[in-house]
Amino acid sequence: MIKPLLALCATLLATAASAQDYDLVLRNAKILDGAGNPWVRGDVAIKGDRIARIGVVPGKGAREIDAAGRYVAPGFIDMMDQSGSVLRKNGAAENKLRMGVTTVIAGEGGIPVDADHAVEYFALLESQGIGVNFGSYFSAAQARVKVMGDGAGTPTAVQMELMKREVETAMRAGTFGISTALIYPPNSFQSTEDLIELAKVASRCDGFYSTHMRDESAKLVEAVEEAIAIGEKGGVKVEIFHMKAAYAPQFGKLMPKAVAAIAAARQRGVDVAADLYPYTAGGTGLSITIPNWVFEKGAAAGVELLKDPKVRARVKREVAAGSQPGWSNLVEASGGWSHVVLANPYNEKYERYSGKSIADIAKALGQDPVDVAIDITVEALPHRAMALFFMMDERDIATALRQSWTSIGSDAAASEGAGKTDALGLPHPRAYGTFPRVLAEYVKKRHVLTLEDAVRKMTSWPASRMGLEGRGVLREGLYADLVMFDLDRIDDKASYADPTARPAGIDLVVVNGAVAIENGVASGARAGHVLRHSCKAA
Repeated sequence: MIKPLLALCATLLATAASAQDYDLVLRNAKILDGAGNPWVRGDVAIKGDRIARIGVVPGKGAREIDAAGRYVAPGFIDMMDQSGSVLRKNGAAENKLRMGVTTVIAGEGGIPVDADHAVEYFALLESQGIGVNFGSYFSAAQARVKVMGDGAGTPTAVQMELMKREVETAMRAGTFGISTALIYPPNSFQSTEDLIELAKVASRCDGFYSTHMRDESAKLVEAVEEAIAIGEKGGVKVEIFHMKAAYAPQFGKLMPKAVAAIAAARQRGVDVAADLYPYTAGGTGLSITIPNWVFEKGAAAGVELLKDPKVRARVKREVAAGSQPGWSNLVEASGGWSHVVLANPYNEKYERYSGKSIADIAKALGQDPVDVAIDITVEALPHRAMALFFMMDERDIATALRQSWTSIGSDAAASEGAGKTDALGLPHPRAYGTFPRVLAEYVKKRHVLTLEDAVRKMTSWPASRMGLEGRGVLREGLYADLVMFDLDRIDDKASYADPTARPAGIDLVVVNGAVAIENGVASGARAGHVLRHSCKAA
């Protein structure tokens, strides 16, 4: 008698399972398709890793969620991510997911292996599992350092050919193009002409030249024009990383000029666009306050130079004088040392000064601010002492956000563990708050963007820009990357005082059909894909 009953139960269970047409159905949502259209009310059904149906969904889901009063949109795309290294250690990317981010594009500094090992690197991420979809650029400086070392100098013809070979290898492995960070040595030692030659290699694969420009301060417009020239002459698309007008003396004046330069280039057919993060403070290594010439013979030689009192005296004169050719002075850009705040000294000696300005630390120690900055930088080695530079203005952020061709990039890494500072070691709120902040601050509070356009900037526009097939919009048959949020409750929470606070209002995040975040709880799913740029020339 028991066996027939068990068989009957099994049959009934199988029948019930077959009646469940979908894995997950979100009911009664305000659906934002990501393309900039107004929301419509409806259901979203997911089967496997794809969106199976949108609108009226008559079937049943193995799970059903009532989304009434909440918006469902494509998952957000972080256009300026720094997670290339940390994902090998921990692929969770929980801080990214909690912001509603399902896809990241990394690689300001390239990939954490050389070009010859790029294929294996991407395969490792896939085999270990990652929580978000991940794509990356290859750094032009990676090619340079491998061939020439980390000092200054002009490459010979033979060296240039070797560098081109590195770029070609990386492009064939699936990187999206070449990247630069021209404000930092040894990147800063690369000439415009050298970069045009490397860009020509990326152009064979319809790739990008993506750049942290040579100057984001007094010479912002000139730096924009250099980036455009590299794209135009190199035959590649140009992406300007974290676009900002970081120069206190000209708040409200430089950004409109930079926008005009980009608009003019687009008008004549140059494929150039930009991303930005919605904060008035940037964050980077404190070493940027030291003129680049100090490191012309390499980083190790530069550290030795800084022991010389005559060198320090020269550095002090140049910091006081403002930006010099080949070096962007972020102390001047921030309006002085009182606007440069120590974020992470990587040294117990200075830990008690975290969160204080370099000016205040110098006063407490009875030292010159330049000496303090140099000492903290050198004594942090081999780590990179971090600082916050309060050098942007809300007017300029609003101007940049309003441009149709800007997207959003956090300039932050995934954290190695839940609630920890991001893997860069930089306690900046952008690692936990960037995307919710766009909605909370610039849609709800400041009314800089409409909800529809804010979502477009974080979804369909970057997907279209990067050629991410099947992502960025809600359409039947496309990948099920989506976020459900409550606009009334959405709040970025993270602040300079509490940079790892979790955002509110992001209720559900799905990556390739797998629930990653639900009601504040991380599932631990590793459903992300490695996104490889297709190189038809290969």
